[in-house]
Amino acid sequence: MEKIRFNPIPLPPITVKDKKPVNSNGKSFSEELNGAITQTNSLKISKHANDRLSERRITITDSQWKKVEEKVTEAKSKGIKDSLVLLDQAALIVSIKNGTVITAMGAQDIKEHIFTDIDGTIILND
Repeated sequence: MEKIRFNPIPLPPITVKDKKPVNSNGKSFSEELNGAITQTNSLKISKHANDRLSERRITITDSQWKKVEEKVTEAKSKGIKDSLVLLDQAALIVSIKNGTVITAMGAQDIKEHIFTDIDGTIILND
C-alpha cells in the first residue's frame, strides 16, 4: 500500500482587530450599560411605600419627585445610605444605596415620631 503524504498549506496568522463588539445601535456593551445606568436615576417605590402613599392619600407632584431624585443623588455622593426626606405634605424614608422609597407618611402622621436607622435628612420646601 502506498503512503500518502499530506503537506498542509500554511495559513497566515489570525489577527484580532482592536474593535469593541457593537450591537445594532452601533454602541458597545459598556456604552449601553453606562447609558442605562445614567438613565435610571428615578427612584423605585417599594410595594409597602406605594400602599402607604395610596391609603394615606399622599400625592407628590412630578416636580417634587424630580427634586427628591436630585437630592437623593446628591446625598448618595456624600455617602448617605438611608435618609428621611421631608416634604410639605409627607415624609419618606429612602434607601439611598438602593434608590428605593421604603415607606411614606403624611405630614399629620410624623408628629412625635422618632426616626431611626437613618444617616441623613433631606428637607424640601416648595
